[in-house]
Amino acid sequence: MMKSKFFIPSSFLFAVLLLSACQDNKRLPILGPRSAETVKNTDGSSSTDTVYKTIPAFSFLNQDSVTITNDKFKDKIYIADFFFTSCTSICPTMHRNMKAIFDQYKDNPDVMYLSHTIDFKYDKPAVLKKYAQKLGVDDGRWQFVYGSKDSVYKIAEKDYLVAVIEDSTQKDGYIHQGWLVLIDKQKRIRGAYDGTDTRQVAQLMKDIPVLLAEDKQ
Repeated sequence: MMKSKFFIPSSFLFAVLLLSACQDNKRLPILGPRSAETVKNTDGSSSTDTVYKTIPAFSFLNQDSVTITNDKFKDKIYIADFFFTSCTSICPTMHRNMKAIFDQYKDNPDVMYLSHTIDFKYDKPAVLKKYAQKLGVDDGRWQFVYGSKDSVYKIAEKDYLVAVIEDSTQKDGYIHQGWLVLIDKQKRIRGAYDGTDTRQVAQLMKDIPVLLAEDKQ
């Protein structure tokens, strides 16, 4: 199984997590690629704005065989991850930890969850439904979604910056990273946490209210 490593340099990521741990009451960083864009102001002058990477529009089938799009997460923050139901390595730990987060914020409708299966051969909606039920999730705030290999692998690697690979030489047939990726209401990446590391999962729990508080500032 591939060691978890976000595409952003690991030294930078861990510095971000350390900074977040020390500044719980401040804004979280915005992660991922960014670019400068020249914009015209109302007075005719020009200024430079920073444009951050955002999660693009998507369409997948969920565990209820219903098509969901990014509109499902409009005005919500959410945690995204990539897994497969027959995974015997990191997935069980990832989702036990994610379930703990789900339970802690179960009364907050502004927090959602999005788990993408990378097993495009087996993990059809009915399989995802059984998986969700076994996990103890029967709530529309946590979506388990299926899509074509191209659509899922592309959004994982290019947008969430998480590596996923089909590899027949591996015991389970796939390699993937175990990041829980925190997305804000503007669809920007605000954090990435190793879903198998209890300390990083605990930090994610602390960072959620920090992100929620941004809208009230």
